[in-house]
Amino acid sequence: MKTKHILLTVVGLLMFLAASAQEQPLTPEQRAKKMREAIDKMVEDYERNLQLEDWQAFYADSILTHNLEERNKEMEAMASNKVANYDLYTMVGDKWEEETYNAFRRILTDEQWKKYLKSGAGRAKKARNQRAAKREGTK
Repeated sequence: MKTKHILLTVVGLLMFLAASAQEQPLTPEQRAKKMREAIDKMVEDYERNLQLEDWQAFYADSILTHNLEERNKEMEAMASNKVANYDLYTMVGDKWEEETYNAFRRILTDEQWKKYLKSGAGRAKKARNQRAAKREGTK
């Protein structure tokens, strides 16, 4: 049940980010507020389901905030340059998801890491690896 809740939160954040790109443009303040709310919810879920220590919650918040902001900057830059290749957007998303995955590995205990992987991070990693292998195979 806990892992499903984390997975649903992650999926919700990704849906929020995708919907934000398709809706009427939000002001920078609105976008920042929505992202902050989504990150806060994710960190709360991680605290509860992975039993994070205070220092781990702090780092999880910092990691998510930094990586999502950087991901959004790259996506917005591509969109403003009228990049139409969906694969390029996927590559940027994968790059920042991989950064988050690697950063979380450094702050989680082995037991927490197992729960994190079961919460959907393991499947997401496998999907990223498959997409990367497919890209490498087409070169």
